[in-house]
Amino acid sequence: MTKNRLEAFSDGVIAIIITIMVLELKVPHKDDWSALLGLLPVFLSYVLSFVYVGIYWNNHHHLMHTCKRVNGAVLWANLHLLFWLSLVPFTSGWMGENHFASRPTALYGVSLLMPAIAYILLEKAIIAANGTQSMLAQALGSDFKGKISLALYVVAVLISFAAPWAAQIIYVAVALIWLVPDRRIERVLASEHPHD
Repeated sequence: MTKNRLEAFSDGVIAIIITIMVLELKVPHKDDWSALLGLLPVFLSYVLSFVYVGIYWNNHHHLMHTCKRVNGAVLWANLHLLFWLSLVPFTSGWMGENHFASRPTALYGVSLLMPAIAYILLEKAIIAANGTQSMLAQALGSDFKGKISLALYVVAVLISFAAPWAAQIIYVAVALIWLVPDRRIERVLASEHPHD
C-alpha cells in the first residue's frame, strides 16, 4: 500500500477545512470601518485557526516523508486526525462569534487537544508500520514538544472558565512552538539523503 493516496486525500481535506473557516467571515452590510471592526473577533479566531491548520499540514507533510509504508492502522489513524481537524472551523467560528467567551474558548481548546492526541497516535501507527529503527522513530526521541503541547492544552481548557484571555495566550504560545517545521524530522531526512 503506498502513501500517495493518503497524502493526496489529507491535502484535499485540509484545503477544504481552511476554505470552510474563511467562509465564517461574513461580509458586512455596511460600508464603514466600524462594520469591519465588529468582525475582528471572528477574524482573529480565523487567523489563529488558519495557523494551526497550516502547522498540521506542514508537519503532516514532513511526517509522510519519513514513511516508507502504510497499512490499515496508519490510514485509520490519519482519518482520526482529519476528523478532529475538521471540527476546528466550528469551534473557531463559535469562539469568534462569542468574542472569546469562556465556554467557546474551552471547547476550542478541546478541539486543539484532540488533533494533538490524534497526531501522536498517527506517529505511533507509522512507527509500528515502519519499525522501531525507522526514520520517524529516530527523529522523535522523547517527543518533549508533543508532550508539553498536550499539557498546555489541558491547562488552557481548565483555566478558560476563569480566565479565557489566559487560555488564548497559551493557544498562541503552543502555535509559536510549532510554527517552525519539526527540525528533528528534517535532520533525520538530511542524514538519510545527504546529497539531495
